[in-house]
Amino acid sequence: MNLYLGLDFGTSGARAIVIDADGNIHAEAQYLFEAAADLAASWEKALFSLISQISVQVRREIKAIALNGTSSTVILCDRAGNPVVEPILYNDARGVEMMEKLKKIAPPNHTVLSATSSLAKLLWYLKALPPDQRENRKTYFLHQADWLAFLLHGKLGISDYHNALKLGYDVGNLCYPEWLENLQLPVYLPKVLAPDTPVAEIKPEIATNFEFPKDCAVCAGTTDSIAAFLASGAKSPGEASTSLGSTLVLKLLSHTRVDDARYGIYSHRLGDLWLVGGASNTGGAVLRKFFTDAELESLSCQIDAEKESLLDYYPLLKEGDRFPINDPHLPPKLEPRPDNPVEFLHGLLESIARIEARGYQLLQQLGSTQLSGVYTAGGGAKNSVWTAIRARYLQVPIVTPIHSEAAYGSALLARGINMNRPGAEGAEE
Repeated sequence: MNLYLGLDFGTSGARAIVIDADGNIHAEAQYLFEAAADLAASWEKALFSLISQISVQVRREIKAIALNGTSSTVILCDRAGNPVVEPILYNDARGVEMMEKLKKIAPPNHTVLSATSSLAKLLWYLKALPPDQRENRKTYFLHQADWLAFLLHGKLGISDYHNALKLGYDVGNLCYPEWLENLQLPVYLPKVLAPDTPVAEIKPEIATNFEFPKDCAVCAGTTDSIAAFLASGAKSPGEASTSLGSTLVLKLLSHTRVDDARYGIYSHRLGDLWLVGGASNTGGAVLRKFFTDAELESLSCQIDAEKESLLDYYPLLKEGDRFPINDPHLPPKLEPRPDNPVEFLHGLLESIARIEARGYQLLQQLGSTQLSGVYTAGGGAKNSVWTAIRARYLQVPIVTPIHSEAAYGSALLARGINMNRPGAEGAEE
């Protein structure tokens, strides 16, 4: 039997799912992140912990592996693949320092014109690097999923066009644009492949140590939110996926491509269609600041979902959002706070639902395919009261995903989902 392993590296932890050719699940594993001084080392530990949790009998049947990571979580490595700096996480807005420079480089309203884009972070890295590293092209710039896949296949400097979008890669023409190449950045940018493209066989020592087949392929991956979309079962234009995890991520399958950095909107290529969307910093992480999981469950049951809360919040943990308002200085709005925790939670859930609806309205105003239904993944999908509140705003069916785990979407990539497989484009050593 041929089996396929999908690995998901999210905000709070990592997961693994193994499926067969028919999509049936044969194994699952999870790993919760703890506070770590060395982020990259914690990712590596999680990767091999997940693999170790899968039985040897299952590992012996795995023919391909694919990974996803958080979008725009990036790292610089030396030529051996060792990190030379601490990774910068997806929601880290230190790149705001480079915005004026970016505006002079990139076309108006380009996806990279965001404080959290991969390119903004790369420019920040280059400014902060010691002169000898900055001047001698000693480093490789990788995304989280790229580096983790490298640990498995050993081919340094390979990415996919989902992760590379916010680096400035042109997903329409499948190449790095001239304006980016003209920068002659003193790092190796990754070669870019279509997601699900086999990159190389797993390293022989890993195959031996974990009893994988020697010809087990490691494939080009994707981002966590796209993996969740693939897992959901959404496949027709107009169908969308909302991820209610630590953050709020919207993806709408569209015939039309929409990109507008003014609002943090960008389009990922998905075969011949476009996955249009954006990611907000609001979401479950804000809820968990004020409530435990048990409190969220018990208090939600006391909310009348058909009654609108008049509390108008913009729930953020710290200043700054990416979509539908792209403003690194946007302040959180969490006042007034009522004494009754049920009223406060109602206001938070309602406000996040308003942000979601505003996001989908904006996508459609800018030319995407009309919204017809929303699949919902992430921890928030389990909250039936929140679902009812969201349905009131979205005015379309809210559908339970076929599968809610992003790791399942990565397993589908490993199996192959018949996406376009254009040739690689990128800088070589």
